[in-house]
Amino acid sequence: MKLDTNSNIYTIVYASGVVIIVAFLLAFVSKALEPASQANERIDKKKQILASLNIRGISNNDVEENYDKCVTFDKVIRSDGSVVKEGTNKDKDGFLIDSKNIDDNNLPLYQCYVNGQVKYVVPLYGKGLWGPIWGYIALDSDKNTVYGVYFGHASETAGLGARLTEESFQSQFVGKKVFDDKGDDVALSVVKKRDPSKNAFQCDAITGATFTSNGITAMLHDCLTKYKGFLGE
Repeated sequence: MKLDTNSNIYTIVYASGVVIIVAFLLAFVSKALEPASQANERIDKKKQILASLNIRGISNNDVEENYDKCVTFDKVIRSDGSVVKEGTNKDKDGFLIDSKNIDDNNLPLYQCYVNGQVKYVVPLYGKGLWGPIWGYIALDSDKNTVYGVYFGHASETAGLGARLTEESFQSQFVGKKVFDDKGDDVALSVVKKRDPSKNAFQCDAITGATFTSNGITAMLHDCLTKYKGFLGE
């Protein structure tokens, strides 16, 4: 039976065939590229963790080597500081946890060595003006002094909120303290005008990006508070 090419049935059959073929091709390409995509995501995540440790500007080819030298454990802990997984097999425990799966009983914690000194890296995630913001914060062995930070974003405004990715903004966190003088609450924040009496905890906000700056402060407070059981030991 020959279909009339001008009929509605022919149009429906032809369109359905095209849709099926295109869907098959897209699924095939997606599956074929999946290993490469996952590898790129892994490298990018490790570059961000290294950036928080002030190891920046390295090529993708050197990421794994530098990461292996610095990061010794990717633990999983609870909010009370107890250990769920030791993370001795790197990339198998805390590294596999993404932000949507983080909770009080499932907290990734990276234990690192830089120049022979212990550092702890904690992941950060929050919300800016237009979408998610995230990052990592590295702390000295006292679990209170900032060694370095890295921030990223999905859609903050170029020249304003997007400046959270600039090293000049991130570098001002180095040496700041996480907790207030009593050690009770997370005091690390970004503010429009710093209070001289609180200089140890405060960094300059991004000019013209109030919502993003407030988002960074909220992110620091919310995420670091979850780790207080460990950091306050």
